[in-house]
Amino acid sequence: MPERKSEQAACITRLDRVAGVDEVGRGPIAGPVVAAAVILDPTRPVIGLADSKQLSAKRREALAGAIRDNARAWALGRAEVDEIDRMNILQASLLAMRRAVVALDAAPALALVDGNRCPELPCSALALVGGDRRVAAISAASILAKVARDAEMVELDARYPGYGLATHKGYPTAAHREALLRLGPLPIHRCSFAPVRQALSEWSPGGARQPRG
Repeated sequence: MPERKSEQAACITRLDRVAGVDEVGRGPIAGPVVAAAVILDPTRPVIGLADSKQLSAKRREALAGAIRDNARAWALGRAEVDEIDRMNILQASLLAMRRAVVALDAAPALALVDGNRCPELPCSALALVGGDRRVAAISAASILAKVARDAEMVELDARYPGYGLATHKGYPTAAHREALLRLGPLPIHRCSFAPVRQALSEWSPGGARQPRG
C-alpha cells in the first residue's frame, strides 16, 4: 500500500484536474456536516491558502471569495442531521465529500482528501492526513466548507435565538450545553450525540427538567 501511495503522489504534478476535498462539522452537536471540493487553476493562483482553522474569520471570507472567483471548479456537498443520526458522523462526512466531488462542473482525475479515509468516488482518490496544511487545493476546500457552514449557523441563530449558534457554530461548548438543557433540543440537533441524548432525557416540552433516577 505505501508503494501505491508513493506512485499516486508522484503522479499528482502531472495531472491538471486534481480536486482537493475537505469537510467541516464533525464535532458539533447541531447542524449539517459540509464538504467542499476545489480544482485550482494554476494560471490563477490564490495567495495565502492555509488550513481554515489557522485563519481568522475575516481572512477566510476574503479567501473564499478569491477561491470562488479563480478556481477552475468548486462545489459544496452536505449531509443533513437525520443522515448523521442514521448512518453515524464518519459515514455522513464521507457522503458529504462524495456529493461535493460529484457536483463539480469539471470531473477530476484525482481527488486528494484530507484525513485517513476516502469516500467512494468516480475517480482515483488519495487520503492525506494533515492535507489541509500541505496541499493548496485541500486548504481551499477547507476554507469554502468552513465559510459556508459558519454562514448557515449564523442564519440558524436568527431562526432559533437563545442557543448561541452564531457564536459556537453548533459545537458543544458549556454555553451550548446549558441552553440545550434549558430550552430543549431543536430539529437541527444531532440526537445520536451524547449531549443531545442527555438533554432529550432530562427536558420536557414545558421547559422543565425531568427529575433524575
